[in-house]
Amino acid sequence: MTRKIVPIASAPPTQENGLYEATQKVYPRTVRGLFARWRWAMVFLTQLVFYGLPWVQWGERQMVLFDLSARRFYIFGLVLYPQDLIYLSGLLVISAMSLFLFTTVAGRLWCGYACPQTVYTEIFMWVEHRIEGNRTARIRLDADPMSLEKLVKKWTKHILWIGIALWTGFTFVGYFTPIRELGMAFLQTQMGSWEVFWVFFYGFATYGNAGFMREQVCKYMCPYARFQSAMFDRDTLIVSYDAQRGEPRAPRGKSVDARAKGLGDCIDCGLCVQVCPTGIDIRKGLQYECIGCGLCVDACDTVMRKMAYAPRLIRYDTQSAMEGGWTRRQLVRRVLRPRVVIYTALLMLLVCGVVASLVTRTPFKVDVVRDRASLARLAEGGRLENVYRLQVMNATEQAQRYEISAHGLDGLAVASEPQVTVDAAQSRWVAVRLQMPYGAAPAGSHTVHFDIRQSGDGAQISEKAVFLVPR
Repeated sequence: MTRKIVPIASAPPTQENGLYEATQKVYPRTVRGLFARWRWAMVFLTQLVFYGLPWVQWGERQMVLFDLSARRFYIFGLVLYPQDLIYLSGLLVISAMSLFLFTTVAGRLWCGYACPQTVYTEIFMWVEHRIEGNRTARIRLDADPMSLEKLVKKWTKHILWIGIALWTGFTFVGYFTPIRELGMAFLQTQMGSWEVFWVFFYGFATYGNAGFMREQVCKYMCPYARFQSAMFDRDTLIVSYDAQRGEPRAPRGKSVDARAKGLGDCIDCGLCVQVCPTGIDIRKGLQYECIGCGLCVDACDTVMRKMAYAPRLIRYDTQSAMEGGWTRRQLVRRVLRPRVVIYTALLMLLVCGVVASLVTRTPFKVDVVRDRASLARLAEGGRLENVYRLQVMNATEQAQRYEISAHGLDGLAVASEPQVTVDAAQSRWVAVRLQMPYGAAPAGSHTVHFDIRQSGDGAQISEKAVFLVPR
């Protein structure tokens, strides 16, 4: 019996699929409209504040300056010390509560209009548009082989980007080092190493994020995009596509009777996708990549006007209003729901509390430290003496005189100079000696209070300390 050998057919080559899809570069199209104007208004407003504020003088100093070396924070007429960290905490809590409130009411307004990533990306894209042309021209330029024209345009764009980024880094450092002194140090090439580092670091971050990463920051790096859904509900205003009105969609001319052919208002032109900074299709519903900028609303309204259709096929609306066909009055009434009222009440309480604390705060601070080199000793006249060190911090911008007194034990008196002068926005350590008649109090530690009063306005601080009576 013979065996028949059958050749085994070679297996077809396997096709390897990558685990990740290659990132497609987004080429946003320029659009005009209400929300585009709002975005540019916020660009001008935020950058006017950021670039201009360090150059504004308040008396003889910079209006806003965080002087880390001197541990002083100057904000308009306020002089804050590290001990005033509670105000920073209050500001952060107010910012977080404001973010929760605005997001609950109208979605990602911060992302779409005021986030630094959005603002600088808009500036960089404006430069790119001016040099390389519109969306079609940019796509064609990137696809063309390298040429002198392409090289000149690319280098010009990047030189301007680097200039904007470095100026942004310089301004950022100008909030921590007086910007006029920083400018002179730059011109004389005498900037400190840390100042140089932060100028280039912040400039590099701006250049990289706004010039190259752009929507990748919003889609993959920003944590806000990930937890925004926790603050959304069915009554949150979001950029929405009216599928009931727009579907089924199909291309057509202006003369075509869409109703007769059973078509919706969407002509499937794709402009809403082309203008989106993150490259999403809003017609697929709400996506976490959507930053709520409203540019797709402007693009769609432009097309609707050209087609003689009603505008707002894409609009700011809520899920409940879209499904229920609510009127504008019903939509506005639903804004004042319990969640929004609670956020608003908490925000108002926090703002009022911080403002009241700033208005009523004492314009100086005092720290009391015992002199460990001499706990207790007998002084002239048979009096018992304890020595302390007081740090008096003047939180005003004028030299102040302070009067020091103490109470808590019979016969207790200040044996050192009872008055001290502290220069404007400075602190001073003062040695203070407290004395009392020997035997006027039993042995042990006794609580006493230092009373420091500012001459003139009568502001006073009382600080507790311990007076030791040896056996």
